[in-house]
Amino acid sequence: QVQLVESGGGLVQPGGSLRLSCIASGFTFRNDNIGWFRQAPGKEREGVSTIKYSTGTTYYEDSVKGRFTISRENAKNTVSLQMNSLKPEDTAVYYCNANRTTYYPSGFVRTEDYWGQGTQVTVSS
Repeated sequence: QVQLVESGGGLVQPGGSLRLSCIASGFTFRNDNIGWFRQAPGKEREGVSTIKYSTGTTYYEDSVKGRFTISRENAKNTVSLQMNSLKPEDTAVYYCNANRTTYYPSGFVRTEDYWGQGTQVTVSS
């Protein structure tokens, strides 16, 4: 059974920092896209940052560039999101996502998409 478990959320003052972690069980990160998404009350879920696990290639949504850093820890099968200079508008539930596409010689394509349960991040004074 595949599970993604997020941790590290909490309440922090504006300008503060938090580090989120996503640990996978039943699923070993390989050539996958691992991403952090967030959903604020009354808003749609949006992508924040992704990392191509095999190459380390990263992507950041414009509003978090220069403040957030995504990284991987191969030995721990973990992807982390370091969040600095947090703003009230960063308040949301943050979700970890793992997406894998496998191409078979027969032409069959299998896509796997897994989500964690989410962790609350609240930025408030």
